Amino acid sequence: MRIAELIQRWGKERHSRTSVRPYTVHLPLRDAARIEALRVMYPSRSDSQLMADLISAALDELEVAMPYIPGSRIIAEDDYGDPIYEDLGPTPQFYSLSHEILRKLAAPPLGK
Repeated sequence: MRIAELIQRWGKERHSRTSVRPYTVHLPLRDAARIEALRVMYPSRSDSQLMADLISAALDELEVAMPYIPGSRIIAEDDYGDPIYEDLGPTPQFYSLSHEILRKLAAPPLGK
C-alpha cells in the first residue's frame, strides 16, 4: 500500500488485523504530535492502528525504492527474450530475511 492511499482508506474502512506483534516506539515530539493529529482526524483509528498502517506503507515504499544491482548470472528472460540478471542489491536479502522471520513468528509455539 502506498502512503498516499492511507487517507482514503482511513476515511472509509474499519481497521482489521489478524495477527500482530507489539512494539514500543519512542517518537520525537513532532512525530508524536502528527500521530495525535491523525487520531483526532480519524477517531475510529487508534494510535497503534495509525502507526501500524504508516509503518506498513513506508515498508512497502522502502521495498520498491531498494536499488537493483544487476549481477553477472542470468536468472530468466523477459517477454522479449532479453536476459534478466540476478539482483545483487539489498532486495533479495530483505525478501529472504522477511520470509524467514515471518515463518518463525507465525509458527505455533513448541509444545502446543
